[in-house]
Amino acid sequence: MQNFSDFGLSRTTLDALSAKNISVPTPIQAAAIPLLMSGECDVLGQARTGTGKTAAFGIPIIECIRPGSKSPQALILTPTRELCMQVAAEIKSLAGERRLFVAAVYGGASIEVQLRSLKRGVDIVVGTPGRVQDMIDRGALNLDEIMFSVLDEADEMLDMGFVEDIESILSLMPEDRRQLMFSATMPPEIMSIAERFMKDCEVIRVDAEPASLEQIDRFGYEVKRDDKVEALVRLINMEPEMYGLIFCRTRADVDELCDALANRKIRVEALHGEISQAQRTKVIRQFKEGAFRLLVATDVAARGIDVAGLTHVINYSLPVNAEIYIHRIGRTGRAGRKGAAITFVSPGERKKLAEIEKELGSKLEMRELPTPEELVTAHKDALIKSLSGCELDESYLDFAAELVDATEDVDMLVAALLHVGFGNRFMEKAYPVIRTKRREFRDRDSREVRGEKKSRKAPEHRDDYVKLLFTKGKNDGITPQVLLEMIFNAVRITSKRLGKISCFPKNAIIEVPASLASKIVSGVNGHTHSNLMRYADEEKNRKNGKKNVEKR
Repeated sequence: MQNFSDFGLSRTTLDALSAKNISVPTPIQAAAIPLLMSGECDVLGQARTGTGKTAAFGIPIIECIRPGSKSPQALILTPTRELCMQVAAEIKSLAGERRLFVAAVYGGASIEVQLRSLKRGVDIVVGTPGRVQDMIDRGALNLDEIMFSVLDEADEMLDMGFVEDIESILSLMPEDRRQLMFSATMPPEIMSIAERFMKDCEVIRVDAEPASLEQIDRFGYEVKRDDKVEALVRLINMEPEMYGLIFCRTRADVDELCDALANRKIRVEALHGEISQAQRTKVIRQFKEGAFRLLVATDVAARGIDVAGLTHVINYSLPVNAEIYIHRIGRTGRAGRKGAAITFVSPGERKKLAEIEKELGSKLEMRELPTPEELVTAHKDALIKSLSGCELDESYLDFAAELVDATEDVDMLVAALLHVGFGNRFMEKAYPVIRTKRREFRDRDSREVRGEKKSRKAPEHRDDYVKLLFTKGKNDGITPQVLLEMIFNAVRITSKRLGKISCFPKNAIIEVPASLASKIVSGVNGHTHSNLMRYADEEKNRKNGKKNVEKR
């Protein structure tokens, strides 16, 4: 078995690894580090998320650059700000006692702070493509001294529409730099970039052991987006011993769900990219110690978390692909124990679910949510169980005797105590109706189910509405419901405030109130880390301008 000491690393790096209790390299690290330390070739590595790719490229970069030169010598591009911050923190921890300056630049944070960081001088820059391109355009980021260029999670960056930014950034770097690309999959777009920007490329493929699904009970519930919180609360109430991870797509989704569950008196904690490292360490430690039983996290923030004894993994947000699905649910059903993997699917996500099922080679069992009757029964059973063998102070027995003596109706007394102590928990009518069967959604979207074109009713007062163009369409899986969910997730604007949606093969048009247009454009583009949404008139003018130029 190899150790990091076999790679000829400096004592400073070995001490840093020892401080992190890391001694044995993962397969991708064992393959990449010696190659990057000893050769001059570029490297294209394929390995799934969570296999130690950051250290695989981070350690050789730390060993090879010259700290203190003030000009960036390495640029690492990541698809999301959460991963950007995590990679930057990991690089700093691997540097150990070195005076190595690492800057994280990403959208959604103060650009002035990031500009000052770059101005002071940095050795390594970790950033998202959009913000890195912005820094270059401002003249704040010079790439002339770059020795190492890294695309981390390259396939995800391409999926998010960053290909133009990536190609622009790579074209500005010295030709003699080392180009590294790490990706979970190798689609044609990845290979195209490799052919253009990499030379003498060595390909490393690390086949991850397939996750065993035999010990995991996998099933799902189809619910509307607005019913997800209530559906989740029902499942939690039905499983008093639930100890699980709940996955959301974005930081905003994590915070919103945590607030909603806290309002229901359910103890949860959040984990996402905005959480400080000290708080992250504290949360994970408390979760492992059982201080609380539910942790809500994004995929990136949950990377590297290994908690024994998890009973449930809940996909509150549908994963992007089958690989992420397996990576999520593989945290339960370990060490011979049974686990449960629950997935929520909204009506607009059926196509995405079908794609995941095709990749998995199996269908997800769709179940009905617990009924109000079942919930009440579960609550009653839990109360009876908690009362049996309960040790009471004698003062409570004395007070109980006083209450019985003071009332003529003992049944009414017990009922009143239950109401005071538990509110409406034992009343079936207190639980709202949640529609979970596909046929129950047909009143709202039956035309979409039949594959027919679906359009929303146009607003009565069209003068106050403008048209926005979304540059993906039916060919990309965009439906009115998908677009509505994207807008809601980005800016929390519901469908009631929006107008007509028309989906075409390559794009879509949506009418929105003029007062909300700017917020929707910037919100969706920021949420998707791309420029998918723009004013339709601008697109029309751009095309007309192009035609006029061609005529001249």
